[in-house]
Amino acid sequence: MSASAPPAAGRPPGTAPPSRADARRRRWALLATLAAIAGVALVVGALVGAGGGEDERRSRAQAAGGSSLERLSLPQRVGQTLMLSFDDTTPPAYVFDLLREGRAAGVVLFRENATSRRQLRRMTRRLQRAADGSALIAADQEGGAIRILAWADPTEGQATQTTPREAGSAARATARDLVAVGVNTNLAPVADIDAPGGSAVGGRTYPGGVRAVAASTSAAVRALRAGRVAATAKHFPGFGPAQGNTDDEPVTIDKAREQLLRRDLAPFRAAIAAGTPFVMASHALYPALDRRRIASQSPAVLGDLLRRQLGFRGAVMTDSLEAEAVLRRAPVDRAAVRSLRAGTDLVLMTGAGSFARVRDRVLARARRDPAFRRRVDEAAGRVLAVKQRLALRPPRARADAR
Repeated sequence: MSASAPPAAGRPPGTAPPSRADARRRRWALLATLAAIAGVALVVGALVGAGGGEDERRSRAQAAGGSSLERLSLPQRVGQTLMLSFDDTTPPAYVFDLLREGRAAGVVLFRENATSRRQLRRMTRRLQRAADGSALIAADQEGGAIRILAWADPTEGQATQTTPREAGSAARATARDLVAVGVNTNLAPVADIDAPGGSAVGGRTYPGGVRAVAASTSAAVRALRAGRVAATAKHFPGFGPAQGNTDDEPVTIDKAREQLLRRDLAPFRAAIAAGTPFVMASHALYPALDRRRIASQSPAVLGDLLRRQLGFRGAVMTDSLEAEAVLRRAPVDRAAVRSLRAGTDLVLMTGAGSFARVRDRVLARARRDPAFRRRVDEAAGRVLAVKQRLALRPPRARADAR
């Protein structure tokens, strides 16, 4: 550098440039510092990974759901928020078409769909082939009287599972039997706490007080997850105090907010901590939480309470949309829009003829309402993230102008 050249940036005028030896020493010092920082980063990363493995897996799943979502058309995104059912042991052609086109997230099975292990396994293979390996296939396998697959565990209901160890053992056996026939989602466990005087879910809940029920719920969720089956903690925010069944009539649970938060939410907190991918929302009305809207259609219950206060990051599922408690308020298509708008991610339909009405109404609303379309995208992304956690493929993207 000549004497007339300007001084190097960062060096005051009139100072001598560093020698080559000085420069080498500084480079070695810098490299040593960088190496030390990298070592610390590796240690911290290992510690964070050891303590947050499940959170990291969930984050990866959500990211995968988002990247898959970008490739789907709007009708496919709407479809990923909808679960359908059908009669008999042979699915109608339209069920295969919907799964093939990615216009339904999957199917929920009932007793009339399953007569034997062999028949059911053959049917679920056909469904997954049509869906290219992306279908959620659900069954309500609580145990006892609520058991869709008569030959599968658990033969006894949750009320007989008196310890977390027994609850976990029953859930492991259930997962084994479900996976063997191609079912990847269980609409269980019941996370409700039975009321002292009995309730509509009496005999279906884990026995004991708040801590006992929470511990058994957690054990069941973990066992199902280990067995590669998605658990569904239900019926949020707690159906234990109910004296009626929302399938048959409107139900109001008129408990103080403090009681609901202190008692009924505990098993759901445990299920979320255990990694449940699904939470099923109740169709009951909880005036202390929302005076006008049933839980499955309430932003206060699903958004403020479940998402923000409890930190749930999975997918919210409705109970059967054809429940009388829903239909007394609105037909199924309007109810589906209300539920999705409130924060539901997956609408469960169990009645003949519901799917087309619901799909058309939701799609029309998404096309004309940008805010609702964003809500559909959020819901579909969460469902796709659950599918990724189950090692299911995302639906195949299809050009669709409808």
